Amino acid sequence: MSPVIEQAVHARLVSSAPRMEIVPATLHYDQDDPFAVRMAFPPPATLEGTEVTWEFSRELLATGVTEAAGVGDVRVRPFGYGRTVLEFHAPEGTAMVHLRTSELRRFLDRVHGLVPAGHEYLYLNLDHDLTELLRDAR
Repeated sequence: MSPVIEQAVHARLVSSAPRMEIVPATLHYDQDDPFAVRMAFPPPATLEGTEVTWEFSRELLATGVTEAAGVGDVRVRPFGYGRTVLEFHAPEGTAMVHLRTSELRRFLDRVHGLVPAGHEYLYLNLDHDLTELLRDAR
């Protein structure tokens, strides 16, 4: 079993309504996938009524708390004092959430304590991954 870090956060969903709705979300990091972070939103917080999980690089999240980062489906940038904005772009539209930067930093500190930045490659199990990849190629 691999070490996993999960942290619940309160995300403020930005919408056209005058006030922002607070939705629960979970940040997830698994040492077996050392380059990735996942952010999950429960069914009541999504248009589909099912849990939605976004996966993106932990480097993107770490960079985005201090400067704008990302050009694809996920973009992260600081917003005012103590907030960070995550933008999730999908064919159905764009969702924007505000998170407390302190919560993101606490999560990233825990993640970097588990797998230091620049040492992710030491946690890859390439033999296992290659075996899984080639298993169906026979």
